[in-house]
Amino acid sequence: MTTETRGQLNSVQLNVVTLVNMERACETGSLDDALFMMDNSVGGVGQGTDHLETICKQGQVVNWIIRPIEMHKRPDGTWPPMPKINNLVFLDTERGDEEDVAEQRIMTELKIYGMPDLMRSPYTPIYYYWAGAIRSTARPGLYRYRLVLELEQDGTKEKLYLNTRNHAALRVVEV
Repeated sequence: MTTETRGQLNSVQLNVVTLVNMERACETGSLDDALFMMDNSVGGVGQGTDHLETICKQGQVVNWIIRPIEMHKRPDGTWPPMPKINNLVFLDTERGDEEDVAEQRIMTELKIYGMPDLMRSPYTPIYYYWAGAIRSTARPGLYRYRLVLELEQDGTKEKLYLNTRNHAALRVVEV
């Protein structure tokens, strides 16, 4: 982080937007090549991939927004199924095992928000999101996480639960 870009970290909130190719994920039972993440952080890497690295600072709120690639009402009058973030799990990267859940909490979870499908409008986007605030005590460093997604399968009410395999990350920087 350069001196010129530090002032751009003044934003109180960051958004991590995840688009899901629901058809591909449900057909393959995997999020490989079906997940695309972007954010509005300054200097992050991996935009448009499933291993996004978001630059943030202590005290910032991060909103994880998720929606399907196909969002429009279909010609038959139905809406496409919606993805939902069921959980966001930070991983223990300090001990080198990125599959274990981290013992140390780096954020205060604000949890799940959103109520899609109750009332849709062609003018208002509907999506689920998960939010949390980076703790003021979080040390600068890289914090990998995985998303646990709940996908409604098209044409049924059955749910499919999938974890991201490529881990996205928050990079907490010193300001």
